[in-house]
This record gives sequence, C-alpha cells and structure tokens, in this order.
Amino acid sequence: MTQSLKCAIALAAWLAAQPAAAALNVLACEPEWGALTKELGGDKASVYVATNALQDPHHIEARPSLIARARSADLVVCSGAELEVGWLPLLQTQSGNPKIQTGQPGYFEAANYVVKLEVPKVLDRAQGDVHPGGNPHIHLSPYNIEKIATALAQRMAQLDGKEAAYYQARAKAFLERWRQAIGKWEKEGAPLKGMAIVVHHKNFSYLNEWLGLREVGELEPKPGLPPTTSHLSGLLSRLGKDPAKAVLRSAYNDPQASEWLSARAKIPAIMLPFTVGGSDQAKDLFGLYDDTLARLLAVQK
Repeated sequence: MTQSLKCAIALAAWLAAQPAAAALNVLACEPEWGALTKELGGDKASVYVATNALQDPHHIEARPSLIARARSADLVVCSGAELEVGWLPLLQTQSGNPKIQTGQPGYFEAANYVVKLEVPKVLDRAQGDVHPGGNPHIHLSPYNIEKIATALAQRMAQLDGKEAAYYQARAKAFLERWRQAIGKWEKEGAPLKGMAIVVHHKNFSYLNEWLGLREVGELEPKPGLPPTTSHLSGLLSRLGKDPAKAVLRSAYNDPQASEWLSARAKIPAIMLPFTVGGSDQAKDLFGLYDDTLARLLAVQK
C-alpha cells in the first residue's frame, strides 16, 4: 500500500468519525426558544442560546462572541415585542448577516404568532419599561408554545427545504406530547384558580391568565424600576386589606425585596424558574411547567 493511499484512507476514516454538519445554525435569544428549537430541530439544527435563566433578557450585552454567533446564524429565534430591543438590533447590525435581519426568513419573532396581553392604549415612558406591542413574556402560556411551535417548524422547513418532512414530523410528535401535558397540568393546577399573588416584575401575566392566578401587587413601583422601601411599605399596607398567598420572583430577580415583603406579610417568597434552566428540574419546556406548577401547588397546600 502506497503512502498516499494510506493517507487517503486515514483521511476518510477521520471524516467519517466527525459529526455531521447541522443543516440549520440557530441563535436563540432566550432559553425557552433554544429548548423549543432543539425539540423541533433534533440533529438537523445546531442551537446556541444567547442568554441563560439567571440573566434578565431585557438587559444583555451585545458581546463580540454573540456577534460572531449572529454572523454565522441561518436563523435567529427571539421573543420579540421589543423584549430584546436593547441588544438584538446591535447584533443584527454588527453581524453583517443579511439572512437574520428583521423581515427576512432567518429572523423569527415568537410574539408575532400569539395574542399579546397588556398592550398599552397610550405609550408613556414615564410609566417605566412599557412595551408598545404588549407584554413580551409570552412563553408561560402552554397554548402560546403550541402556536409558536407550529409556526417555527414551518419556518425551519422553509429555510431547510430538504429536511422539511423531518421538521414537520418532529413538530407533530412534540405537539402530541405537549397537548397531553397541557391536560395533565390543567388538572393539577385547578386548585390554583383565584390564588392571590404578588410578583416582582410583570413577567408572569400569561401564567396568571392561564391558571387563573390573581395578581394583587408588584414589587417594582413601575415596570423595570427596582423596588423602593416606600413602595414596598405601601404594598405591605395594601396586603393588610387584600392578602396574598405568596410573592413570586424569577430566577434572575434579586431576592431581597421579595424576602423583605415575605417576612413582614407572613407569606412565602417563591422563586419560579421562569425559563428553561431556572431550576434543576426545569431542564426542558416540560420540566419548566412541571416545576412551576409544583412550586405553586406547594404554597396552596
């Protein structure tokens, strides 16, 4: 055997051992969309998530590493409704990638496929971090996930036509499991209907609407503004007349304000994972909902 033939055989063996290149290179803005894209894309998509559960998605630095990821992305999947307005446009501009610009097939805004809550009738920035298009924290309604999964699978099939049947098959399988899970969650969550809660930030609105939770106060004096002693004291007085069962915060919220109110109002302070990775149990979308319900039900007992 000649040396050149040996080299050719060795090269062929090395190439065979390498993982197959993914058809779609995806940049997901938040963990929930990274998890959904992995469910739909399987081994046909390489997914990188720009943020994690311990980061506030409103306030992310457009780091050079993220710009590099955006530069090579075929598809960017984000919440939209201006949740990422402080950093995503910079990623799009600096990447120089025409595929992921707003309005192109490589840019997917999940909020475009659902009915949004809390759309302001009058836009007044003096009211805090108000989103003109409505509340962007859409992923805590399982029915929103269902709608977005259908639209996202169609977009992936559009971008990667050769694997269109694969994405549609995975979407069908995911949605079958998801709809079964919704039935289970709604049965389990029935005792939560009407439960009064205080929230740190108005990012549980879709969860509240789905489960029938009753929000009676927010730790932030205005959306996006940090809690103040005077606001918390006023909230404590209000709870004397309209008590709450618990005060809720996300994994990325500073616990200090919720613990202050918890101690004085004699109600538990509960950390909800909010997104995939927000707790040890929330390893995927199913785990996120399982753990969220378990934590809420523990308060109701």
